[in-house]
Parts: sequence; structure tokens; C-alpha cells
Amino acid sequence: MVAFLVAAGLLSLSSFAFTDECRPGFLENMDFPGADLTFLFSPSAEHCQKLCTQHPSCLFFTFLRPDWTRDNRHFYCYLKATASGEPATQTPLLGVTSGFSLKPCSPDPRPCFSETFENVDFPGADYRALFTATYEECQRACTQDPGCQFFTFITRNFAQADIRFKCHLKFSWTIPRTPVVEKKPGVLSGFSHTGQISDQFDTACQSSLFLNTDIPGSDLLSLKAVSAEHCQVLCSAHPQCTYFSFTSDNFRCFLKNNASGMATKADMRVTSGTPARFCQLDGNWVKLTYEEVDFRGSDFRNEPADDADACQRKCTEAPVCQFYTYTNENFSDQAFRRRCFLKRVITMPAPPKVTKLDHVASGFTLRNCVTAA
Repeated sequence: MVAFLVAAGLLSLSSFAFTDECRPGFLENMDFPGADLTFLFSPSAEHCQKLCTQHPSCLFFTFLRPDWTRDNRHFYCYLKATASGEPATQTPLLGVTSGFSLKPCSPDPRPCFSETFENVDFPGADYRALFTATYEECQRACTQDPGCQFFTFITRNFAQADIRFKCHLKFSWTIPRTPVVEKKPGVLSGFSHTGQISDQFDTACQSSLFLNTDIPGSDLLSLKAVSAEHCQVLCSAHPQCTYFSFTSDNFRCFLKNNASGMATKADMRVTSGTPARFCQLDGNWVKLTYEEVDFRGSDFRNEPADDADACQRKCTEAPVCQFYTYTNENFSDQAFRRRCFLKRVITMPAPPKVTKLDHVASGFTLRNCVTAA
């Protein structure tokens, strides 16, 4: 079947393999063997297809459905690509569904997932729990909580009586994250100016950065960020982040979780701060160009550009571009000088794992779903 393979050489295939043909349908009980980029967990073929669509390199996919019987893999979404843009082979196989990226179809960047999945658990990513009478009420709680992207509800028939009717609210990133940020001569990097980095609010935030200050301990996550302001946006997006510390020498953004106290100490290498809640942070950092900084990987296209400003404009004009890296005339590899690498990552709700579990129901926030008038 589909053997997991990290194919590093395929990372930039999408720069020349996309076609203009929109192919939204599915091939039931048909496998696209091989050519795996990675696999993610997904509750349905529709969700898997949208994961493929948002992945920078994915061109087609194979999804292992709940009725897959050859082994204990279920809800596996294999993201795939080839230089031709087409599967090398198509093989009939029970229990799988395959299909193609929706990149040529002008997809919605914030897709709606209204289906609820019975006897399916989304384990992990919990940040809050409450008791509700029904899964519909649990979904409403998720929809109204800005941090919630998906949920799992324990029904009245669950074996463990004391957690029946429990509603688990869960988080995944909805803003673009730069997986790699590192120093590199001959490159410049930056972000799209289309406002994808953070939610928009009418009220401006007051400054909440503490220069030359560390807040040691209580680490929740360690991420990459290009600046303290970028780190603050990441902290603001995570419902469990109470404050953060950013070290500029290695671009490390430490999200912290401690609601009981905040002990600081002086450190010239570190900037710390608190998250913004329901107010608009200063977004000037998004408009800057960061010299000798590489956002390595996550490329979906690269093309020539005269300078970094032209590269930034290309990123802003491309609806799916979130950030970019430009190689100037001093870049070490002459063949790749003065090129613009446009980049993106998955930002739709994506559970870290999906499993079968009796007497639970799981689903997604409905914030992205448009209700007919």
C-alpha cells in the first residue's frame, strides 16, 4: 500500500507541476501508491483533500477510511506529489479514497467543515473542557470560543460514567507559522501584506513588550519567529499562552503557560511580553524585510524577481502566499540568485490524531460556515 516516505526532492515540485484543471471529485476504492510527501490524520476524504490543497507541495492524496481492514491504520491522509503532477499508477484497493488537490479550483482559504463524526475521537490538543447536554451545544461552545478549532463530545452511553456529557475544546493553528527561521547570507525574507497573520479587531492594543527581560520556565511550546512582535502574535493566537519570551540570536519563541505568576529577570538577549486579547496589535513588523534571514522550506512556487520588494509584491498578489524568501546577487548558489520563493503552510483546522472510539462525537468550529439568510 502506501509506504511513508519523506521525499525532500519533491518540496519544490509544485512550482512546475500544477495544472489548470480543477478536479474536485473522489475515486472510491482507488489507491495512488507511492510518491508520499507525508501523512496527516483526517476524519474524511473531504478534509484530507483540503489538507492536500493547503499543503505547499501536495498534488494528490490517498485517504484510509474507517472501513480499511488490512491493518489498524484508519483516518490516514497521505499527501503526494510527482514531477508530472499525476499519479504514476492507480490501483483498485478497498477501504481507500483518492483524489486531487483543489489548488486550481480557487479554494476557500478558510474552509467550512459542518459534518459531525460519530464514534470518532480527536485525541489531544485540549485546552478547555466543560459539560454540555448535547454535541450540538458542544459545537456551539467551540464556535463561540476564538481558540477552538475542533471538539470531541462524550455521549450519554460512554462506558466511564463520570465523564459523560463532557465537551473537550481543542486548538490548532489558524495563522501562518514559519517552520524554519535561520540566519543565511544572501537572502531576505518577509510576509504577505494581505492581513493573514492575525485576526482583525477595531481596538488598538497598548504596548506590552518587556525589553531585555526574560520570563524563565513555564514553557508551553517553543516555536520559530522572526521578531518579538511575531512571537507576540503566536502567543496571542494560542488560548493557553499567558506570556512569552523571544531570543533574537536563535529566533526562538517560547510560549509560556502559568496563570499564577510571572517572575522576570534581566537578560539582554531576550524580549518578553503578554498576549493581546481582542485588540489589534501593531502590524508594522509584517511589512518589514528581514535581511540575511531565511524562511527555509514550505515553497509552493519560485520564480525570478529583480529585488526583494518585487518578491514581496508577488507574495502579496498571490492569494495563497503567506511568506517568502528572496535570494539576491550575493547568494552562494549562482544558479538560484535573484529568485523569489513563495511559501505557505496549512492553516485550516487539523486534529493531531483521529481514532475510532465508541459513544463520542467529534467535529469542527462553524465560524467559517456561511449561514444562508
